[in-house]
Amino acid sequence: MDINSTLAKEFNLKQEQVDNTVELIDDGKTIPFIARYRKEVTGSLDDQILRELFDRLTYLRNLEKRKEEVTASITEQEKMTEEIQKAIDDAMTLVEVEDIYRPFKPKRKTRASVAREKGLEELAAFLTEQGSADPYAEAEKFISEEKGVADAQEALQGAMDIIAEDISDSAELRKYLRTLFSQIGKISSTASSDDADAVYQNYFEYSESVSRVAGHRILALDRGEKEGALKVSIDVPEGAGERAVTSRFVKNETPCGKLVEAACVDSYKRLIYPSIEREIRSELSQNAQEGAIKVFSSNLRQLLMAPPVKDTVTLGLDPGYAHGCKIAVVDETGKVLDTSIVYLTPPRKETEKAKRIISKMIERNGVTTIAIGNGTASRESEQFVAELLKEIPQKVSYMVVSEAGASVYSASKLAAEEFPDYDVSLRSAVSIARRMQDPLAELVKIDPKAIGVGQYQHDMPKARMDEALRGVVEDCVNSVGVDLNTASYSLLSYISGINSTVAKNIVAYREQNGAFTDRKQLMKVAKLGAKAFEQCAGFLRVPGAKDPLDNTGVHPESYSAAKELIKECGFTVADMGNKELIDSKVKSVGISRLAADIGVGIPTLEDIVKELEKPGRDPRDELPPPLMRSGDVMELSDLKEGMELMGTVRNVIDFGAFVDIGVHEDGLVHISQMCNKFIKHPLEVVKVGDVVKVWVLGVDLKRKRISLTMKQPK
Repeated sequence: MDINSTLAKEFNLKQEQVDNTVELIDDGKTIPFIARYRKEVTGSLDDQILRELFDRLTYLRNLEKRKEEVTASITEQEKMTEEIQKAIDDAMTLVEVEDIYRPFKPKRKTRASVAREKGLEELAAFLTEQGSADPYAEAEKFISEEKGVADAQEALQGAMDIIAEDISDSAELRKYLRTLFSQIGKISSTASSDDADAVYQNYFEYSESVSRVAGHRILALDRGEKEGALKVSIDVPEGAGERAVTSRFVKNETPCGKLVEAACVDSYKRLIYPSIEREIRSELSQNAQEGAIKVFSSNLRQLLMAPPVKDTVTLGLDPGYAHGCKIAVVDETGKVLDTSIVYLTPPRKETEKAKRIISKMIERNGVTTIAIGNGTASRESEQFVAELLKEIPQKVSYMVVSEAGASVYSASKLAAEEFPDYDVSLRSAVSIARRMQDPLAELVKIDPKAIGVGQYQHDMPKARMDEALRGVVEDCVNSVGVDLNTASYSLLSYISGINSTVAKNIVAYREQNGAFTDRKQLMKVAKLGAKAFEQCAGFLRVPGAKDPLDNTGVHPESYSAAKELIKECGFTVADMGNKELIDSKVKSVGISRLAADIGVGIPTLEDIVKELEKPGRDPRDELPPPLMRSGDVMELSDLKEGMELMGTVRNVIDFGAFVDIGVHEDGLVHISQMCNKFIKHPLEVVKVGDVVKVWVLGVDLKRKRISLTMKQPK
């Protein structure tokens, strides 16, 4: 297989794009680096396409490796034929390769292998011919006390076992049945017992076409089966599977033909059906897992790229009951200014004292925003903050932020290193404040799986999940870029070309030698060589550097091109940041002519222009700001059908989206209530962090469930 040509066809790309991209990957270049600084050679492929291409490249290379192993094994057995070799060469999936290899694979002891040891292969071949001779008379020739064949019936049974196994090893038959199961099969489930977990009651009498079943239902069935609550099976219409087998192998209705038919039925029921069922279940689960990982990745990307609330002194409030609410105030850079603990709820409710403490903290530190964690006692804390803001003269707004993972972080080794003087609960309050100020910088400290923006994330294959989510974090961190002098080592470790060890070395160098004054100093960091510098330099910013380009996304390899651009257009380095001036100057000369004169590609030159127009630009600044609140807080009981509200999308799943409308419980907008046209997935309409207008469809006070719609009522 020409892997690069296959990739070009599958991704509908030019051959040159794929060849160049694969060469860069093989040379050890990271996806963020390729996406940002090698646009000319890849045709400006973005990071998500590059990662999909990389995944497919890995699969196809593994496929080729397996083909070579199978070919070598069959050749070694001296059983290779032109037909088998062609079938291996033409196989496009690992499953097809394994089907071809099945008859040649060393098997454990089976009924057929025992029959072969008894010398019954010749009798099996006789039956397969399905001639008119008497099979019992032929079978008597194989009776042997020495070989353990007592009578003709035992001989025939052994021969039929051999035929059944040979039939089950047919690659062509298995491929057909796999397709049949996928097209007309149904996945069904029943309760495993009378006292099965009621959580799965929707699946106690459930059946749906394999071809139509949604991924989230597969994941629910898998979990229910794993927990012992459900019995799950794949079924096809009665007799369909048996007919598919017998029609291929039974030639007539002679006595021999009847025995072959019995062997076909046995092969299907005992060997083929259980195997194909496992394969279909496995494929459904893998597809559902990949779908869930994609949704999780998309949600994580949106959460990490949420607009930061910049230049604000923020009070972080980690709600709690018995142990009180932990308070931490951080300045615009995230530095801790003040901490305290207040008691807003029983058993030790001290509302007036809490108001005095927090009011003084707001006044003393110039607090302008409050971040409230959405966990235990969040409801009461939000009510308290809303009342307090009406009583104080300062203009302060608040936002409820997801505290998913905050406790994981606060108890981590990293948090202990960062805040050795604070206990676990106060670290959590600091994290809540910081994740509103800069979600990306704070959330990278937490295992992505603990952030809670997916579905069934704990059921996913760990290695695949970790790989996919790390890729998302890498893409986000590199697309924003980081301040070389303030970034934590956990943030630096996601930068292209920098691993955890080098990240720690950068921080150590900074602590020993003071702030970096230019990018070139990176070369003095232990274990950061020329190759790593090439990968990371463009993503690291040095505010206040002597060369202003060190605080932009312009790569050092393009500094000469940037300076030539400035010269050609007739403006100066001092004009950097003057978008209107630079834009008019570039347009007056023409981007194509400039690219030709300077000797760089148009995509690279366009990126340089953007950086000069807005040095250190943050792509998150261009997104709509998050929804801040300052007014009254509603109770669940205040909601009325048809009520119009603004909310923030907290999580997107296969069947809808959960929206925070300020009543502590998130409401569900089902996929059918998102718009007036058919959509396959909610991600086509909304993403995590979106501020949306919704209307209340219904409220279940007992189960604390809210149904919402994004379709305006008539």
